[in-house]
Amino acid sequence: MCGITGIFDTRGVRPVDRGVLQRMNDSQQHRGPDEGSLHLEPGVGLGHRRLSVIDIATGQQPLFNEDRSVVVVFNGEIYNYRELIAELQALGHVFSTQSDTEVIVHAWESWGEDCVRRFRGMFAFALWDRNRQTFFLARDRLGVKPMYYALLGDGTLLFGSELKSLLAYSDAHGGLRRDIDPLAVEEYFALGYVAEPRTIFRQALKLPPGHTLALRRGQPVPRPREYWDIHFTLDRDISAAEAQDELLHRLREAVRVRLMSEVPLGAFLSGGVDSSAVVALMAGLIDGPVNTCAIGFDDPQFNESAFAQTVADRYHTEHRLEMVHNEDFDLIDTLAGLYDEPFADSSALPTYRVCQLARKHVTVALSGDGGDEAFGGYRRYRLHLAEERLRGSLPAGVRRPLFGLLGRVYPKADWAPRVLRAKTTFEGLARSPVEAYFHQMSILRGPARRALFSQRMHHELGGYSAFEVFQHHAARAGTDDPLALVQYLDMKTYLVGDINTKVDRASMAHSLEVREPLMDHLLLEWLATLPSALKVRGDEGKFLLKQAMEPHLPHDVLYRPKMGFAVPLARWFRGPLKDRVRDAVLGSRLADTGWFERATLERLLTEHQAGRQDHSASLWSVMMFEAFLRNVVDGSPQAGATHRAEAVPG
Repeated sequence: MCGITGIFDTRGVRPVDRGVLQRMNDSQQHRGPDEGSLHLEPGVGLGHRRLSVIDIATGQQPLFNEDRSVVVVFNGEIYNYRELIAELQALGHVFSTQSDTEVIVHAWESWGEDCVRRFRGMFAFALWDRNRQTFFLARDRLGVKPMYYALLGDGTLLFGSELKSLLAYSDAHGGLRRDIDPLAVEEYFALGYVAEPRTIFRQALKLPPGHTLALRRGQPVPRPREYWDIHFTLDRDISAAEAQDELLHRLREAVRVRLMSEVPLGAFLSGGVDSSAVVALMAGLIDGPVNTCAIGFDDPQFNESAFAQTVADRYHTEHRLEMVHNEDFDLIDTLAGLYDEPFADSSALPTYRVCQLARKHVTVALSGDGGDEAFGGYRRYRLHLAEERLRGSLPAGVRRPLFGLLGRVYPKADWAPRVLRAKTTFEGLARSPVEAYFHQMSILRGPARRALFSQRMHHELGGYSAFEVFQHHAARAGTDDPLALVQYLDMKTYLVGDINTKVDRASMAHSLEVREPLMDHLLLEWLATLPSALKVRGDEGKFLLKQAMEPHLPHDVLYRPKMGFAVPLARWFRGPLKDRVRDAVLGSRLADTGWFERATLERLLTEHQAGRQDHSASLWSVMMFEAFLRNVVDGSPQAGATHRAEAVPG
């Protein structure tokens, strides 16, 4: 696991400033504290920060092919690299290392842009082929590893594992303006993150998961090319028992390939189904006890540590538990600097802490991330399926006005069946399936965002809604199955923009590599062929996974209510953070943007702190946006004037 960055002149061979490239590379030292190296040639500069995990002795980067005409910098792991080495050697390639990185340069020589289809793993890499005059960027299928890039007006392409490396270029050299994109702000307040391919800054982009970008010097810059997508066919004829057996085989194999390491390796163990399943399978695949780590909260409402201990005891793991005080909110500014963009998932706080704990004992940790998306685990999936059954029972001409009225009139409906109690459910039933799911996933829903934003901001948005992100992906989903559709939407949005971003930044802040066997693309492709009834059955999510793991995990771990990595925001904002949230929400930084209605901000604060409404998620998103402005925009060498002059319409 590493940090990569670099500069490419798309038009010619202007020299790259070594000092600027060094500054870009140094900005990501936390991603790779073991080594740092640069490669420069006319018009090309590549930087690499290394966290040594595989082939520690000879796997340094940037890494070259035999005649040094191809060079690569790589972040991630390719788990099938040994098989690819054998295949490429049979084709005549000569290897000078035993690293997965060297596979990339030789695979490029043999298979060109399609080399990425052969890689099984998590990866982001940049490759320069001098003979073909081609610069090539690639990102893994599920977006586990990040890739930011920007094309400047003079034809210079910048890239990096984190946005801060691109900003380091701007701080030293100029060219990349901190011009905030209002459309990204709309996405952030809807989703809690800025969705791919957009970033918070107009000039910078994220390479979408499953995409590559090939630039040929002197030619126009093309659009990224998609090389992978998941297809929910749901057409496999298989019994539940057969599916359970095959699932266990595939899970073991997905875990097994992720155990390669020359440094200490362990696993997160939250006490939930996904991480517990990974630990149970690891225990049967390695010699000696599994190193596991968990954090607990001193508030019983949020503490899962007893369930983690149950699994640890069953498999005799080397278990470490660290208790986190439920007022552990001192990381707010730290997180704003880590993420480079506004990021509103408050579980980033405990995620940071569990990564901090893990790094004291291991360099690589396996996690259960992706299990909810893969197996249908979220409670919102079951609610969505219940809503879909109701949508199907009424014609749209009746359903839309009826439930639209109920959604406006009833803030609560405790008299109704459970599925109909929430105002959100009434509003959802008045919408199409994709509209309803977007509505359910939004932090601030459409009316709330309209009230939050000023007229100036609405003018800047020009009618744009973050719903367009969901529309785009829904149009490509290729399925009308209710569960498969929302799984697809989550894999393209929430999993990438929230979960993977959260884990990458939190782990890399501590130079910890995290591997996600439940996001193995071969496993996901197989799961996408299974009927949805094997994933959600009645009110039970992850049905197949739980049934398959019954011989391996306690019933209380498998079938208890899901807790998640929650933090007590509502109480914080009425107690220890009361003054801090008020200062942030009503302070000068947000006011200076001209984008927010002060009356709305005051109402959110007053209603929440008086206990009349729970606006904690909305207030947290506003506070983290203010922290972003303060730490990333105003805290940079070119900051305040650029932000206020360029981000705010005149």
